[in-house]
Amino acid sequence: MKNIITQFSRIFVGILFIISGLIKLNDPIGFSYKLAEYFSEPVFNMPFFVPLSLALAVFLVILEVVLGVMLLIGYKTKFTVWSLLLLIVMFTFLTFYSAYFNVVKDCGCFGDALKLTPWQSFTKDIVLLFFILILYFNQNLIKPLFNKTTQNVVFLGSIVLCAILGFVVLKHLPIIDFRPYKVGSNIQEGMLVPDDAEKSVVEMIFIYKVNGVNTEFAEKDLMNIPEGAEFVDRKDKVITEGYVPPIFDFTMEKDDSDYTSEFLEAPKTMLIVAYDLPNADKNGLAKMEKLYLEAKAKGYKVAGMTSSLPEEIDKAKKEFGLTFDFYFCDAITLKTIERANPSIVILNKGTVMQKAHHNDLSHLKL
Repeated sequence: MKNIITQFSRIFVGILFIISGLIKLNDPIGFSYKLAEYFSEPVFNMPFFVPLSLALAVFLVILEVVLGVMLLIGYKTKFTVWSLLLLIVMFTFLTFYSAYFNVVKDCGCFGDALKLTPWQSFTKDIVLLFFILILYFNQNLIKPLFNKTTQNVVFLGSIVLCAILGFVVLKHLPIIDFRPYKVGSNIQEGMLVPDDAEKSVVEMIFIYKVNGVNTEFAEKDLMNIPEGAEFVDRKDKVITEGYVPPIFDFTMEKDDSDYTSEFLEAPKTMLIVAYDLPNADKNGLAKMEKLYLEAKAKGYKVAGMTSSLPEEIDKAKKEFGLTFDFYFCDAITLKTIERANPSIVILNKGTVMQKAHHNDLSHLKL
């Protein structure tokens, strides 16, 4: 019985780590955004790690896949099990911290393929921790599947294949797009909220300084605020989260005017997405004016989309000779639309028809 439980744990943990790692390896930039969120000031306040987010993301997802393979084939069992145990302890801490303090809404464990709440992620990690502990206490039952030479080939091959996949998706786009802006999606439909959708329950919280200490009071407790307390702030506390549409923050604003409907209703629209112009790929930006003129000549409405400041927009337009207009949209939304900076999205009345990395402009069909 002990051997059966151990072998089941081995297969379960190995396959789950491989699947989780491959999903994130398909989109390491998306996972790097999650790591940057953990490193941000509101969470762990380690901004010096933010520039390393992408490198850490690639390393961690390849490590996940390779450790899963190593476990399945029984390669270097002691190192493999110890590594899995350390990883799952770290992940369990992060998901508990996210859930308890309500700071990171989605840990990104399965990328955009499967969204888990913080408590669901924590529960998943507790289950994995349980099975990894079984493996830890029964390492002697984990036997190699192949001879030493074959084991080495499989181990090294998994690293090489993962590295190739990571290089391909970083230089192009995710092979499988799980985001709400994938090809075939309609943006207007993605923003709709059903009439019978569950509504959020929100409670107003009032913050008063009482004897020098900021103290929170619910609306029903306002009569209990001590005399002389100083009002500091008011915030909304979400008691239960209602239905949130897949797309809820897509906007195209310029000079305090909203142009969203104008571009989404057009039969031929090209969006040049560059969420961060100062850090955008210079070679990519240098190609955009030629692409804009070509698209304009074929009847496309063309718009740049960015979250950059007006002075940053002016600087980029001057440096790269860009003559098309840029419209403002939230950076998180733009990073969700496309991972490359810059990249191209072709729309037909709000339906995503094509998406292209700036390295793949030759694949566009205008």
